[in-house]
Amino acid sequence: MKQILVISGKGGTGKTTLVSSFASLAGGKVLSDCDVDAADLHLVLSPRVNRKEEFSGGKEAVKDSSKCTECGLCYEGCRFDAIDENYEIDHFRCEGCGVCAYVCPEGAITMEDVLSGYSLESSTEHGSMIHGELQAGEEASGKLVTEIKQKAKKLAEEEGQELVIIDGSPGTGCPVIASLADVDFALVVTEPTESGLSDLKRVVELSKNFEVEPAIVVNKHDLNHQKVSEIEKYAEGHDIPIIGRIPYDSNVTRAMVEGESIVEYSDDGASEAIREIWRKVENKLLEL
Repeated sequence: MKQILVISGKGGTGKTTLVSSFASLAGGKVLSDCDVDAADLHLVLSPRVNRKEEFSGGKEAVKDSSKCTECGLCYEGCRFDAIDENYEIDHFRCEGCGVCAYVCPEGAITMEDVLSGYSLESSTEHGSMIHGELQAGEEASGKLVTEIKQKAKKLAEEEGQELVIIDGSPGTGCPVIASLADVDFALVVTEPTESGLSDLKRVVELSKNFEVEPAIVVNKHDLNHQKVSEIEKYAEGHDIPIIGRIPYDSNVTRAMVEGESIVEYSDDGASEAIREIWRKVENKLLEL
């Protein structure tokens, strides 16, 4: 089984446009949306949720007032100012470290699981999909990404599929680090802007730290030829292949409005470029 990851150093570069198109073009596969903070692959694929499981990314302190003697040890011990002078717990400040429960002589404070979000198993017109929802303000997105990836891999094995296509998070934070673990190939999407090039360098360096071979896709390549030349120079200097260049195409937005991938909506422009990119990805997978 092979796992390919589509990532970018910044948001809005076209990752999901690429993944939704791959979903339409690929044969047997399982899809995985690991952008749990701001998922949008479902907007194109319209998944039907078959199973929804709660996800706990940590613990928080809960006080039993009937046991509390107001000794003040929890207030003194908390380094996050999550306990006020009346010994009430501010759950927005609580980091779940457990010091208050440890020092409480009466056992009035317990550490309980926090409902951080959900992992979802769904069906789409293009195959099964594992994705997630992180509750507003919750952390531990990296842990949820790891769980989603594990479930996607297990589901692919159960269905006898040979490929998992992962839509990763933007940036280089915990969710991306979790996404990169144990994948075979990373497709890095960038755009010809100063921030696009800067963030490309960071995410390429990150992927190499995980010994994941990257390849570059330049989206909207026809909007800034000078910056494309800089991207090409960087790629050549670091021996990274540019696997495709996608032109700016207003049909991409129209396809999204219709709830379709661009390769389903049209045959030329961005659609034609993405089809060629997928052919190269298929050939790359055969080499791995």
